[in-house]
Amino acid sequence: MKKLLLAVFALLTMYPASIVAQGVLDQVNDPFFGESCTSILVGKKASTDGSVITSHTCDGRYRTWLEVEKGQKFENDTTMDVYKGSLKTETAWDRRKMNVVGSIPQAKETFAYLNTAYPCLNEKQLAIGETTIVGPKELVNEKGMFLIEELERIALQRCSTARDAIKLIGELIKEYGYGDWGECITIADKNEVWQLEIFGEGPDNIGGVWAAQRIPDDHVGVSANIARIGKIDKKNKDYFMYSDNVFSVAKELGRWDGKEEFKFWKAYGKVEKPFKIREFFILNALAPSLNLDFEADELPFSVKPDKKVSVRDVIALYRETYEGTEYDMTQNLKVIKKKYNDKKEEIGADTVIAPNAHPWPTRDSRNLNNYLKEGSVEYQRTVAVAWCSYSHIIQLRGWLPDEIGGRAWFSFDNPGQSPRVPIYSGTTELPESFNYCGQKRYREDAAIWQYRKANKLATLQWQNTRKGMMEEVAYFEDKGFDDAEYFEAKIEKLLKEGKKEEATELLNKFTKDFTGATMLRWKELENEYWGKFGLGF
Repeated sequence: MKKLLLAVFALLTMYPASIVAQGVLDQVNDPFFGESCTSILVGKKASTDGSVITSHTCDGRYRTWLEVEKGQKFENDTTMDVYKGSLKTETAWDRRKMNVVGSIPQAKETFAYLNTAYPCLNEKQLAIGETTIVGPKELVNEKGMFLIEELERIALQRCSTARDAIKLIGELIKEYGYGDWGECITIADKNEVWQLEIFGEGPDNIGGVWAAQRIPDDHVGVSANIARIGKIDKKNKDYFMYSDNVFSVAKELGRWDGKEEFKFWKAYGKVEKPFKIREFFILNALAPSLNLDFEADELPFSVKPDKKVSVRDVIALYRETYEGTEYDMTQNLKVIKKKYNDKKEEIGADTVIAPNAHPWPTRDSRNLNNYLKEGSVEYQRTVAVAWCSYSHIIQLRGWLPDEIGGRAWFSFDNPGQSPRVPIYSGTTELPESFNYCGQKRYREDAAIWQYRKANKLATLQWQNTRKGMMEEVAYFEDKGFDDAEYFEAKIEKLLKEGKKEEATELLNKFTKDFTGATMLRWKELENEYWGKFGLGF
């Protein structure tokens, strides 16, 4: 009975009722399509320790299973299949609605990589974040072979630098065609990080158009579902790469007259300006001295932060719900809390945020509050959202061996609530529960549900549960960084001694043990909340 109640509860709280009724939708019809990911980028001179950082929230009903794909060697004249339909699979061996759409020559050797819905990190410290930037429908050519996740997969299998990855992706698009909506991938290596934005070139042309701009080493950037690349400096090859048709296609399709200044986001992005609330909030939070204006027509592509940014600063930004700002969705949801003395006599009252107010209201919840009092909740797209599948913040550290230099701080479900576990470039095995996606249905063996149950229950009385849950998040964050300092030194020593197998075994155990500890604590939180709320508190 408890399992049934959990499943019903999950459906009611995970998405608005209208979405539950509609069932699984095609990506383009998904109400979260185009508002589905956030990627923060940090150059090596902008970070506190010299790390290069890229990141990603996979916001939507995308698969949550992940695994490490091993590197391989191949004989000459072999081919590899290219797929469509992998984003909504339930396991690595689930082939329902997956189709082979073509094949390309296989590389002689491939690198191991972390196979998430949008593949993200390989053994050579190449990392990729992703955000869908949509663009106009008339640019899409579904006959193009490649969707963005397949381009990411192949780049991680074959490349060790961001520039090589961009070049390879451009070549694949030109030869085989791009069949996806507008996409941005934030590609980082041990030295630099780039923002690559890609669109189709219309139904009559099988290729695609793209532009890539490098984030200066002392800057930070953000991509949040909007094209942001503006003027392309053709002479500055160190900061710009682009397809050879980027200007001609804009002219042919009537998206640029050839006279006014060319801006990539304006020609292809289908947006009034190249930012919304997330870009503004993140850049303003990191560089407040710039006094960025939300009403401006354009924001800088990247900014130099007022102080250097740590990976923990980025992790904190991924928990953002704009609390305490004018964009806080709970600011008007208040109740009167009466005060009593020891004799239970009323001695006053305070106006406080309602105990059940939380920053992730469904559409139905917002409509109810606004019906009771107009203007109670003005929707804002927060960085942390309740419909997140998974997220990661990846730091790349060139001064360390590749096995431990690349480190992904990974979490399932809402990044504003869940703890993060470390996964290294040299990790070869993940916990068993990572093999199963929990987005199609409730299943005990899927890792995401080990966190989601407590997270969803916590929102029933968020003003009362938040402090305790955030203390647990902070505990595991502190533990992760404290343990890693000793652990990485041990791994580095083993690698220097030539004990790679022993080092790999320890890397695998570290992630598994850390994951197990977080799951156990979130199970305890789940039981604690059931104990309180099941009795009507």
